[in-house]
Amino acid sequence: MAQRYGEQLFAELGAAAGSRRNGRTAAGFVAYAIALAVHGVTVALAAAGLWLLVAGWGGFRMVPGLFLLVLAWSLRPRPNRLPKDARVLLRADAPELYALIDEIAATMGTRGVDVVVVDDDANASVTQLGFRRRLLTVGLPLWEVLTPQQRVALLGHELGHFTHGDTRHGMVVGSAYHSLTTWHYYLSGIEQPNILEFLVNMVYLVPRGLITGIVILLDLLTAQASQRGEYLADAAAARAGSTEAAAGLMDRLLAADSIMTTLNREANRRRMHGPSRTSAPAAEGLWEALTAHMESIPASEHERLRCVGALRGHSVDASHPPTHLRLRLLLESAPEPASVTLDAARSDRVAGELSDVRAALARDIVRDGFVNM
Repeated sequence: MAQRYGEQLFAELGAAAGSRRNGRTAAGFVAYAIALAVHGVTVALAAAGLWLLVAGWGGFRMVPGLFLLVLAWSLRPRPNRLPKDARVLLRADAPELYALIDEIAATMGTRGVDVVVVDDDANASVTQLGFRRRLLTVGLPLWEVLTPQQRVALLGHELGHFTHGDTRHGMVVGSAYHSLTTWHYYLSGIEQPNILEFLVNMVYLVPRGLITGIVILLDLLTAQASQRGEYLADAAAARAGSTEAAAGLMDRLLAADSIMTTLNREANRRRMHGPSRTSAPAAEGLWEALTAHMESIPASEHERLRCVGALRGHSVDASHPPTHLRLRLLLESAPEPASVTLDAARSDRVAGELSDVRAALARDIVRDGFVNM
């Protein structure tokens, strides 16, 4: 489905160059209506539980009332929260980085972010914390192998998501997914059932099938809008950092597996041969070795990765269009100059702000001997 939508949108957006807007679609409105209905069930459970609790105060009806209230509480919409182990950079910790983000956001017609988190993934993302706070997550393995302008393009892409939205990860629809997942867990069949449990499984079969059908329907309704958002975010990346930088970013995304493989290899080598896997010297040069490897990749290898990506339909995940189509759409559109320039002096200041988290993350990677792939 992701491959098909990606190809359809590529043709549509390529034909409509210059007028690419991400307006609300009928599918988006239907998804919102379904999500509101899901939350309506939660509200109804809470109301019924409260009524039973009050009307049956002191009697048996308090028991089902309390049960419904607990059930409704577990199904409630939950805003995103920061993971407890997140490596957070606040505005006071990295004023130059935040100023760069704010400048890029202004070119997107939006505001910057409230929190920046650095992790060990070769990717980046944005999300909403609570009801208003914005979170940007930057994977240091990807950040380190990008040129300064490619970093601007990366930030432009992520901030571009805020200008046209993503229904699937919005508060209303996103929390509906959580509620449906919780329902599905509650209605899961009992393994190796006895006769009574077998009958319970049979009773669960219909509502569990209904929940699964609603999830699939939401996926169908939101998938195309999500992929359109990625194409439009790529256009935002080109406006921020230039078309050339955005295309270079795509090449790095195609090489994401190589980035993580190299990082694991370098970390394991230092772990085995360093003076101590928990010491700072053992982790020295980890990021420089990763960058040197990526810079040593010849242009012919990047072209091979593009061809392989086109043949295999490479994409970051199912919510992203095929990477080779994203690259083609960038290159076939009118070239965009950079609206934000990250010169050497400013780049060095940003690097200085990242130095502590950079060293700490390198030590953790060497100590653990692997990173997620």
